[in-house]
Formats: sequence, structure tokens, C-alpha cells
Amino acid sequence: MDFYKDKTILVTGGTGLIGRPLVEMLIAAGAKVRIASLDDPSRAHPQAEFMRVDLTDMNNCLKACEGMDMVFHLAGIKGSPKMTREKPASFFVPTILFNTNMMEAARRSGAERYLFTSTVGVYGPAEVFYEDDVWKTFPSENDKFAGWAKRMGELQAEAYAIEYGWDKIAIVRPANVYGPYDNFDPANAMVIPSLVKRAMDGENPLVVWGDGSPVRDFIYAKDVAKGMLVALEKCPGHPINLGSGVGYSIKEIVEVIVNNMEKKPEVVWDTTKPAGDKKRLMDISRAKALGWQPAIFIEEGIKEVMQWYKENKDIVEKRYNVFK
Repeated sequence: MDFYKDKTILVTGGTGLIGRPLVEMLIAAGAKVRIASLDDPSRAHPQAEFMRVDLTDMNNCLKACEGMDMVFHLAGIKGSPKMTREKPASFFVPTILFNTNMMEAARRSGAERYLFTSTVGVYGPAEVFYEDDVWKTFPSENDKFAGWAKRMGELQAEAYAIEYGWDKIAIVRPANVYGPYDNFDPANAMVIPSLVKRAMDGENPLVVWGDGSPVRDFIYAKDVAKGMLVALEKCPGHPINLGSGVGYSIKEIVEVIVNNMEKKPEVVWDTTKPAGDKKRLMDISRAKALGWQPAIFIEEGIKEVMQWYKENKDIVEKRYNVFK
């Protein structure tokens, strides 16, 4: 971690799911960290500089990047497949704007290195995702808007390498990330935080969409943050998958949550609702070749999330919610 010592580093979205543990790791490594976020300042690390700014505005991006050696761009729109279908513009437009603006602002400001956070949504339907397969097909219908917006960011990085010789841009594609500081709003949260909140708030029966059979690659936020540190230091010149490489069914996720509760709710499967693609796993060979691999797997991770939610309900609602 000496690589980041005494560096000035901007983390956009540094109050969020991946950003918060990343900021903690950078500060522990001796970096001087600035956070750019729309969240309430109470969610920010107390030793980091905090800027509450809208990154869809280029002027705000330039201010945030001023004096920074490196930029980790994590700010994003995170919501359930339901919200993707119902409010696609709320995903697509801000994502395009702040991805484009932030990378350009970092370039203009003379940042040495830049990490672009892409998504599992860039992939077309497949059971296993390999990094080089992205441009052979189109994003899944379930990820069309977010997937294409993130693909544009990846192309922007390629364009900068060609035209400006800026080859110190790392691209990571996280799988289904979960952890503390997540979006726990059941109206638009992803599956794990949504289920954790509803179960721990006493919903009984606990209603779950689909039949529980879809298999996903879930990765704990701290592991993703570590993978980002490795990716930006190594800058391998090609995108990197950050997943667990292990498949868990939605049914298994529900069982882990229920088994960790004192008062266990009845589970009801609503098979009239869509469940998404049947199986989505990541090949993580490239990340392992760089010396990274996940350390926290599903039972331990979910238990930590449940404990964090129990202890931090006061800041759960202080997360900026683009859908409200």
C-alpha cells in the first residue's frame, strides 16, 4: 500500500457502498483523500475532505479534480432491475454525464491515474462473463441502459489512450456488490440490501420475487475496494472483472438471511414477478493474476451487513436517492 502514501486522491461516491471502505483503506495507507458525493456529510470518513457536489456539472468535476494525483470514479446510479425498467432515463442520463465529465476533468487537471468503475451490466446474456467478450454482443435487456452508459465510459478511456497517450486508466467491472453503506430502500434497492431491510424490519411473510432459482455472483464491497487498489496500481491495460467467481441462488441468499434471524419470517415466493437472467457468473482469472482474490464470502458478508444495518439505521436514510 506504499504506492498510495502521500498521494492526493479523489474518490467520487466515497460515501457509498464501495467508496466508504476504499476511502478507509486509502487513508490507512497514508493518502490525502477528497470525497465528492451528494450524500449527507455524516456518511463521509471524518479524516477525508468532503465536497457535496453534483458531478453531472463539468465545473463541479473540475473543482473536485483540482490538485489530485489520482481519481477513483465510483459515483453511480444504483437500483433494482424494476427501477431500471421503470426509470431508465434516471440511470442513463446522469451516468453518461458524470462518467464523461469526470474523466475529462481528471485529464484536464493533470491527474496521473484514473480508475473507471464499469459494471457487470456491460455483458450480454451468458452464464460466465469473460472480459474480452463484451464487444461481441449487446447488454442484456435487463441491463440495457446502465450497460450501454458504462460501455461508453470504457470507450472514452480507450479514446484517451489513443489520442492523448493516457494509458494509466484502470477499468474494473464489479459483479453484484453488497455491503454496509448500501442502498437499503426496498422500493429500488438490489436484492441483498432489500431483503435484509425488509426481514430485519419485521416483514412477515417475507415476499421474494421469482422462484429463487436465478444464480448470481455476489461480491463484498471491501473485496471490491481492495481489487480497485490493485487495479489502479498495476494498470494492466485491459478491463478487470471483480467478482467472487462463485454462484449463489437467490434462494440461498434468503436462507442465509433467515437463518441469521432470531425470529424467522415465513418466505413466500411470488412467481408472477420477473426474476431476471437465470445465471450470471464472472471469470476472475485476470484479477487473480494481478494478485487479488476475494476474502469474504456470502455467509460472513451477509452477517456483517445485517449487523451494520442494525447498528446504523440512523444514516441509512441519509444516502442521496436519485429516484426520489
